[in-house]
Amino acid sequence: MYIVETYTTAVILTFITMLCWGSWANTQKIAKGYRFELFYWDYVIGILIFSLLIGFTLGSKGPSGMGFLANMLQADQGNILSAILGGVIFNLSNILLVAAIAIAGMAIAFPVGVGLCMVLGVIINYIAAPQGDAFTLFLGVGLVTVAIVLDALAYRKLATSNQKTPAKGIILSVLAGFLMAWFFRFVASSIATNLEMPEPGKLTPYTAFFFFVIGIVVSNFIFNTILMKRPIEGKPVTFSDYFKSDAKSHLAGIAGGMVWAVGTSLSLIAAGKAGYAISFGLGQGATLIGALWGVFIWKEFEKAPKGTSKLLIPMFLLFFAGLGFIIYAGSH
Repeated sequence: MYIVETYTTAVILTFITMLCWGSWANTQKIAKGYRFELFYWDYVIGILIFSLLIGFTLGSKGPSGMGFLANMLQADQGNILSAILGGVIFNLSNILLVAAIAIAGMAIAFPVGVGLCMVLGVIINYIAAPQGDAFTLFLGVGLVTVAIVLDALAYRKLATSNQKTPAKGIILSVLAGFLMAWFFRFVASSIATNLEMPEPGKLTPYTAFFFFVIGIVVSNFIFNTILMKRPIEGKPVTFSDYFKSDAKSHLAGIAGGMVWAVGTSLSLIAAGKAGYAISFGLGQGATLIGALWGVFIWKEFEKAPKGTSKLLIPMFLLFFAGLGFIIYAGSH
């Protein structure tokens, strides 16, 4: 299987993670009018397809380590369940975040949910597997968190005055952020510390990612089915509505899932060299990648009120400075 050999390569992979996590949502814009509850089924199918593709390619080819199927057959039940539980937790947190966005808007849901997820997730993963300089790492995380808050304030300037009361949205954002901070640790704890000669029962990043995806797929039949029957916004949708949707919408959803899966799998693959705290922290900068898409491609701030640029410029500067500190922390 493919194993990351250098810290530089690990950083490059985590940057790709950040790009993927911050870009997959663009596929929803391609599938304009396609209900999120239906889109999410295709999204999950895309994740599952990619988990098999990477397992039978990078996870199976190479002179060192243990192949995808061989590792799966020797895996300990506890490690398999840990990775699956990570998938269940992620899926629940992701759906809660979507609900929070629908109720309170991005301006509240993202800084509360993603900000809490990033800070708490880095702390959890650093305590479990300390790697890199703690002060520099958390300084970088702090700068990126401030950048996320500035991003939220900029989006708030675009919001209408007709917003719903955000109390329920704030609660959902906190729950989403808290849960999302934990999923990575459950998956990481199932992965072998020595990838060239994995400990008996432990998983490779490729096998762990596959079982993580199984957790997402299985739990989706519960969480998303409930969401279809009791949607946050709009009328309930049925499975017949899903099969009536056009091919373009289905392909967009599958593509979105595959893009997200590329990012998540590379984050796990890179974590062996970069450390789980740093890998997770860099990936959570995806919020700002989303902002870049919004500013330069989708022109979301084209009609923004005067003074918005005063928030966007320091937002991007703090973002890149924070990333620099996080990368530097891992090299020392």
